[in-house]
Amino acid sequence: QVQLVESGGGLVQAGGSLRLSCAASAITFSIYAMGWYRQAPGKQRELVARITSDGDTNYADSVKGRFTISRDNAKNTVYLQMDSLKPDDTAVYYCNANRHWRNYWGQGIQVTVSS
Repeated sequence: QVQLVESGGGLVQAGGSLRLSCAASAITFSIYAMGWYRQAPGKQRELVARITSDGDTNYADSVKGRFTISRDNAKNTVYLQMDSLKPDDTAVYYCNANRHWRNYWGQGIQVTVSS
């Protein structure tokens, strides 16, 4: 059974940093594109950052220059380093693994940025 387990969320003041981790199991991690999405109350889920199996990355305009996605294939883990956090970054963050028609989600983790 595929599992994506997020960790590292919590409460931080504006301007602070957090690093999210997502540990994957039961997939051939290295061949999957991995992504972080977020959903704020009353809003649709949106892509935050994505990294392909080749290591190519893309980011939402709202987080460019502040967030960095990376992966460690030896640990089956994807990371999201979040710096200069803003109250607007407050949301539930979800890890995603995608390859062709295979699409898996983590359970989500809360990130709250206080002003």
